[in-house]
Amino acid sequence: MIKGLIFDLDGVITDTAEYHYLAWKSLAKKMGIEMDREFNEQLKGISRMESLDLILKHGNKENDYSEEEKHELATQKNEEYKESIKQITPNDLLPGIEQLLKDAKDRGLGMVLASASKNGPEIMKRLEIEELFDGVVDPASLSAGKPDPEIFVKGAEMLGLDVSECVGLEDAEAGVEAINGAGMFSVGVGSKDSMHKADFIVEDTKDLTLDVILERASK
Repeated sequence: MIKGLIFDLDGVITDTAEYHYLAWKSLAKKMGIEMDREFNEQLKGISRMESLDLILKHGNKENDYSEEEKHELATQKNEEYKESIKQITPNDLLPGIEQLLKDAKDRGLGMVLASASKNGPEIMKRLEIEELFDGVVDPASLSAGKPDPEIFVKGAEMLGLDVSECVGLEDAEAGVEAINGAGMFSVGVGSKDSMHKADFIVEDTKDLTLDVILERASK
């Protein structure tokens, strides 16, 4: 029986991908690296430092910076990103998500955020949904990022549930792999091609309804 839902943030609850993209693009330009939206797809669902490493490799500059300098660069990007997300409001919840969260709360299901974003709590506060959730997995506490299943396993532990009692919701291929690796029922939001490893696929968040998710996960 499903007793908990574990959510990714970007692309599932809200879409801050554009803010991330603009902040990374701005930093890359300062380093003399050009990046476009197509390359940016590779950065979805992975950590800040992993993203920076990919950008540096993309610009053939992976050996140009010390670890300390790379952390400073990542901090610069994050400061620009944090400034831009101050404009987020509850209107930025993706279609269908507000109803899904409320329905899950009314049914007594536990809910945890499992995002690689260290800004998750701040974004949830601006979306005014933090009180609906039972917890947020701290990405700084993880030994490995997605597609490692650790973040979803910790999410289940926060709810005091077995992984088999939880459903994970993701929009990134690495995230779906992490859910599957944890032994949870996986819901993928996106195209059938990119989400082909998910147990249940919807193309848009507006198609996420609690009854259908629970029915599919119980089969």
